[in-house]
Amino acid sequence: MWAEHQPKWTFVFIAASTIVYLLQQGTRIWVYLAFTPALATRYPWTLVTSIFLHLDFSHLLFNMFALFLFGSALERRISNRLFATLFIVSGIVGNVGYYLTAGSPLVPVLGASGAIYGVMGALAVLEPFRVVYFYGMVPLPMVAAAAVWALGDLTGLFIPSRVAHGVHLVGMLVGVMAGLYLRRVGEYNSGYFM
Repeated sequence: MWAEHQPKWTFVFIAASTIVYLLQQGTRIWVYLAFTPALATRYPWTLVTSIFLHLDFSHLLFNMFALFLFGSALERRISNRLFATLFIVSGIVGNVGYYLTAGSPLVPVLGASGAIYGVMGALAVLEPFRVVYFYGMVPLPMVAAAAVWALGDLTGLFIPSRVAHGVHLVGMLVGVMAGLYLRRVGEYNSGYFM
């Protein structure tokens, strides 16, 4: 079993996303870093770099708040290395989910949502009864909140919007699979931490 870890990568990813967002302001750097399905083979690095881009300040703020809440909780439960790996892999595979579900292959995607949904999926498996406040108002166990978010994204796949629901769903699926694996092999701290 792992001892409780202090979050490290949660804050590294928050800082990196914030710095990249500041670099986006007044430049067109995002054009070379956002993931666009039609350009995936030409610019494969965008599977990773797009994770750290954000559309606007509210997008950044919402994602970083979610990363702080869920990331710091999960990173205390698993090793820092496993947390960083899960975050990046969930983001990359989430982008593949966008590749498979995008309405237009010419519309780029950016944001840490797939990675954060991966974190939420793993936390829902490892700590299913942790109480979270759904949209800041309704107390739910983590597993129920994750199910509601997933159901909303599943429904969203069939409703045109600017939200990349495929990123969310596939990122969460990666997190759930990682959480099930970690639970099976005992690679997490089984204590309950607030």
